[in-house]
Amino acid sequence: MNVPFLDLRLHHAPLRGELTEAFEAVVDASAFAGGPFVSRFEQEFAAYCGARHGVAVGTGTDALWLALLALGVGPGDEVITTPMTFMATVEAITYTGAKPVFVDIDKSTYTMDPLELEIAVNRRTRAIIPVHLYGQTADMDPILKIARRHGIWVVEDACQAHGATYHTKRAGSLGDIGCFSFYPGKNLGAFGEGGAVVTDNEELARKIQMLRDHGQARKYYHDVVGWNARMDGIQGAVLEIKLKHLEAYNRARRQHAEHYRSLLNGVPDLILPRERPDSRHVYHLFVVRVPDRDRILKEMAECGVACGIHYPIPVHLQAAYRSLGLERGAFPVTEQCADEVLSLPMFPELTGSQIETVARELKKCLAARSRVMVPAAESRVARTELALKPLSLTATVLRESTDGHRVHVSSQSPRL
Repeated sequence: MNVPFLDLRLHHAPLRGELTEAFEAVVDASAFAGGPFVSRFEQEFAAYCGARHGVAVGTGTDALWLALLALGVGPGDEVITTPMTFMATVEAITYTGAKPVFVDIDKSTYTMDPLELEIAVNRRTRAIIPVHLYGQTADMDPILKIARRHGIWVVEDACQAHGATYHTKRAGSLGDIGCFSFYPGKNLGAFGEGGAVVTDNEELARKIQMLRDHGQARKYYHDVVGWNARMDGIQGAVLEIKLKHLEAYNRARRQHAEHYRSLLNGVPDLILPRERPDSRHVYHLFVVRVPDRDRILKEMAECGVACGIHYPIPVHLQAAYRSLGLERGAFPVTEQCADEVLSLPMFPELTGSQIETVARELKKCLAARSRVMVPAAESRVARTELALKPLSLTATVLRESTDGHRVHVSSQSPRL
């Protein structure tokens, strides 16, 4: 059985009739850029997140960038985030003119380590961007405590966390501003690009509304230099429909995650994702960690199982950020995770038999690696033991390997 990483055709099939009606409504209204469909979605999505205001924009990258601009972040400022994220988080910082500053991640949740954050804050720090990675929120209480003590803005990168909760609050409503992406593969995905900002701060919402529309508060009156980052009417209509199903989608993802756990718990050389007890993970991605990741990725593909890597190269090691002068070893937890993470297929319509196929093939790949590694390790031990013997003696080693096979190695002294 072949298992896709994501199946958007299957995902949208039950909604085809409703989506077609929405397309026709947008066409009939000629509401292609902004307009009533976008406005309705803004209101409904803000309410879903538990925020007072929502501003729809063109992409998740726009959401992060415009949020920082609205906060006044610019040249001479520093913004702290993690290097274990998609490039857009850091691009948004760079395009304000500020400097990105990285802190390492927690080794079990892969989100910002608050202890590292405390060390990185200084007088130039203007904002903190905790990344809610893979569908789980960062540990926000200590992050917010540090930010409030120093008078620093907190911008949530919630682009992978639609509907995730921390204690009783949803992602996006925890900091000063929450930023979302609606890229098609997200838990809440558009039919193309899309993004949104949610906030309780009316003034920040008003600034972002102007910035996304060329800086105009009313048509042809431009109060600030802005940008074109409006959401299309089609995307607003699609997202309004899909938002009604988001909780059901997230429940299905959580059920799939539990199924994976039941099949993979205790498998040697496999680290499963950890869900904090104070959080509700929505599993945008189900990310495990394995040794020799690239080989296992290749072998899973050969078995018909499509997996992914999120992400293979941390941002601080990307060529685009070479100017920061950060080398391998700067963030050891991030770097180790980047070498080991493997994303298994995860989407609401995934079937139990598909999950069982993924688990079975992954176990086979890991077991095959173990069989290869044991003889190799024994061979290294044998060579070491021989090297330690006096050259005048015959070295004979008799051992029992982990799989019960006895290994005999004999070597005569070399002739000099």
